[in-house]
Amino acid sequence: MIAVDTSSWSAFLAGEGGADVEKLDGALRGGHAVLPPVVLCELLSNAKLPASAAKLFQHVPVLELSEGYWERAGRLRASVLAQGLRARLADTLIAESCIDHRVPLITRDSDFRSFVRLGGLALA
Repeated sequence: MIAVDTSSWSAFLAGEGGADVEKLDGALRGGHAVLPPVVLCELLSNAKLPASAAKLFQHVPVLELSEGYWERAGRLRASVLAQGLRARLADTLIAESCIDHRVPLITRDSDFRSFVRLGGLALA
């Protein structure tokens, strides 16, 4: 399994190139792509999202939230913020989903590096 962040999905859907888009394409073809719940919410929040993209997301498994998720996410965000680093709430929730399931994250958003260093997030 490999999780995919909104930034990489957006690039993929826009037809952009990049290492993250290639990894996403490979994960889709291999049936290994998964969606953190917050990513699915962010993607479906796009009023201009093509119906074909929304249909694609129906075929990508969504990571389930496990007991204690919200508490762990809060502690993760607090630890990152305590270091004076950026920790957007949505990014924190995405990172915690990946950490809980021990799946790496495909992203082009450099803000996730803080979660690698302080939370154990693996980037693909």
